[in-house]
Amino acid sequence: MTTETAAQPMLTIGQLARRSGVPVRTIRFWSDSGVLPPTDRSAGNYRRYDATAAARLDLVRTLRELGLGLDDVRRVLLRERSVEEIAAAHVSALDSQIRTLRVQRTVCTLLARGARTERETTLMNDLARFSAAQRQQMIDEFVDATFAGTDPDAPGAGIANAMRTLPAELPDEPTADQLEAWIELAELAGDPSFRTRVREMAVAGSDATGTPQRDVDTGLVVQHAGGAVAAGIDPASAEARAVLDRIVPPATGAAARAELADRIATFTDPRVERYWQLIGTLNGWDPFPPTVPAFQWLVDALRASR
Repeated sequence: MTTETAAQPMLTIGQLARRSGVPVRTIRFWSDSGVLPPTDRSAGNYRRYDATAAARLDLVRTLRELGLGLDDVRRVLLRERSVEEIAAAHVSALDSQIRTLRVQRTVCTLLARGARTERETTLMNDLARFSAAQRQQMIDEFVDATFAGTDPDAPGAGIANAMRTLPAELPDEPTADQLEAWIELAELAGDPSFRTRVREMAVAGSDATGTPQRDVDTGLVVQHAGGAVAAGIDPASAEARAVLDRIVPPATGAAARAELADRIATFTDPRVERYWQLIGTLNGWDPFPPTVPAFQWLVDALRASR
């Protein structure tokens, strides 16, 4: 035994394991990986570790318990990267994992309730696996495919721009309602008939904010046609004609009424309104009452009054 060895007692791998609480097989693996090389070897070629190696083991264990991979641990030990840099990167990765786990937890909660279609179950499983970037990509692909080839400066471009820029992201801790909304939104975005309908609206024209140009006062439609819907008034009845006169000038001719009905119908689709409601749910906005039933009633009343 050398003077240095006598002054600094060496530990066998078993002694080091008992001292640190790290299993022998783990210490051996870390040693073979180069992150915890033995200080020297005994005459019988057994690994031996000094106090410095024991301190190094404590650091390796701490970094591993924090989730750092051996490559990152090795870079810290070789001073290629500081602990601060590695920790900051790891915090970002952990935050992403935590968000994913929260989504997965909510997905499992909904799945536990049962009564899901095969399509809904598939979407929920996808949602649990997808990152935030992948979920946003689904919406981006929907917008790109729906509005491909349309004039970006056309009046209807407002619809495309609104759908592209409004965030459809899940919150960090989504509620069951928000998760349900995202699943329904994904179904809408993947529906070819919905894409066709939205494209038709964009081509037909809207204002710069994506609001349809129906050539009628929305407030009057909601008040009077909405009231007629609530009262169960038949759009083809004489009573409906009196309601209609409060919205559209009575002197409007048959051809103009037919044209107006067609124009309103172009921008009246419950699925499109539902899209905006789902976006609102995801973003925590106050819910807004549906207006489509009132506009549908108005279309039917206009066509019946010709």
